Amino acid sequence: MMPSLCFSKRGRLESDIMKLAIFGAGAIGGTLGAWLAPQYQDILFVAAGETYRAVRDNGITIYQEGKGAPKNVRVSIVDALEKAGEVEVLVLAVKNYSLEEVSRNIKSILPKEPIIVGLQNGVANQRILPTYFSRVVYGVIGYNAWRDARDIIGYQKRGPILLGTPDNSLQQEMQAIARIFNLGVKTVVTQRLQDAAHSKLILNLTNSFTTLAGHRYREVDDLGLFQRILSTVLYEGVQIVRAAGYRECRIGGMPPWLFITASAKLPQRITRPLFRRNLKKMVRSSMAQDVIQHRRGQTELDIINGYLVSLADKHGVPAPYNRALYTLCNEEFAKPDFTPLTVREIWDRLQCHMS
Repeated sequence: MMPSLCFSKRGRLESDIMKLAIFGAGAIGGTLGAWLAPQYQDILFVAAGETYRAVRDNGITIYQEGKGAPKNVRVSIVDALEKAGEVEVLVLAVKNYSLEEVSRNIKSILPKEPIIVGLQNGVANQRILPTYFSRVVYGVIGYNAWRDARDIIGYQKRGPILLGTPDNSLQQEMQAIARIFNLGVKTVVTQRLQDAAHSKLILNLTNSFTTLAGHRYREVDDLGLFQRILSTVLYEGVQIVRAAGYRECRIGGMPPWLFITASAKLPQRITRPLFRRNLKKMVRSSMAQDVIQHRRGQTELDIINGYLVSLADKHGVPAPYNRALYTLCNEEFAKPDFTPLTVREIWDRLQCHMS
């Protein structure tokens, strides 16, 4: 058996080799595990039902969009956490709307508490996870990935992942985890977790609008209006986050705040070429897969859009487009037979909500 993470009397790490389990084999958990498994033996997945059976039988096939052939990776997987043995690092790669129940169940199962790594959008996990665990590290994901099937995952680029804690504690633990993650994907420890999480939240605002429009499920029918709505929503997001006291944190190749501002303020004839390039980077969002593909009733709408609208209220920032978009998405996503709207329909409905 491989040696465990432990500390010397001076508090130094004596070994970085830890048993690591990934709870959830979706787009993010699946890519992370598939990248790590060939380089790091002490890793396994925990998943249930059809996902467990598909990954157990077929492994995980990953592919980079537009580059090279798919790669199949055989991974270790169990269908219950009790079967994982003593885990020292537990990566929670589930959505925020499942996090409370998952955390409660894990707490009741594990006799010894591991280091928890939460890989969720937004900041709701910072409220949920400390209720159940004493050592929690948060990850901000800087790449796009999507699941074509339970055992087939696509991605645009490999990383980065930013690891941090709200009070910059657990530095040695984070550095050790980062060294393991770096065997498969670029990972850095940040001292600015809240800046990073809120910077990513701004970009997450695209998820609701592109889901409404069915982006990557149908053609964009009015690119000019599409750019106007999206640019304004993101620009309001920048204003909200700035007013709340957070600074820009550049994550991977995500558009900088300067471009978001320019796209909202300058004539489209100037910004359209760069907007088109960024539009190509927008894949099927996890929200779109929840609403359109899987017809789930739960989404991260409240955790992303709702949170930023409440932050705007708290700091007195006008956010008419985000408020209207949040209302419209709540109306549409509640429909069991939701069908994406045309961009013109979205525009007209937003105007009604803002009037």
